[in-house]
Amino acid sequence: MFHRHAKTVYRLCYSYLGSSADAEDATQTVFLKLLDKPRTFNDDEHEKAWLIVCAQNHCRDILKSAARKRSAELPEDVPDDRAHAESDETLRMVLDLPEKYKTCVYLHYYEGYRTAEIAEITGTPASTVRSHLSEARTLLKTLLGGERNER
Repeated sequence: MFHRHAKTVYRLCYSYLGSSADAEDATQTVFLKLLDKPRTFNDDEHEKAWLIVCAQNHCRDILKSAARKRSAELPEDVPDDRAHAESDETLRMVLDLPEKYKTCVYLHYYEGYRTAEIAEITGTPASTVRSHLSEARTLLKTLLGGERNER
C-alpha cells in the first residue's frame, strides 16, 4: 500500500505544509496511523481516498498546532524548500490558494478525480466542489495575469 500511494500522500502533504521535511514526516504519520489501527478497504480507490482524507486532516492539525505557529523564520543562509521545488509559477500559485480551493484543485488536476469523487472524498456537495474549482480557476487566471496567458 505504501508503494502504491506514498507519492500521492506526500504531494498532498507538501501542498499543505510547503516543506519537504514536514511533508515526509506527515506522510510517515499517515501510514503509521494505518499500521496502528488496520482497516479493511473495499478496493484500491477506497484505500487511496482514506489516505487522502487522513493526510488532509493531519496536515490541517499540524497547521493549527501551537508549535507550528511559534516556529521561527528560516535564517537567510538556509535555503527554502519551496523556492527550489517549484520553479513553475502556476504550481506556486496553486500551493498558495486558500485551503478550500487548494484541495479541490489538487484532487482534480493532480490526482485526476472527477467532481463527484472529490465530493465523496471531502464530504462536500458536488456543486460546491464545482464552484470551488471555478472560483480557483478565476483566481488563478487573475493572479497569473489574466488575458495574456489565455490559450
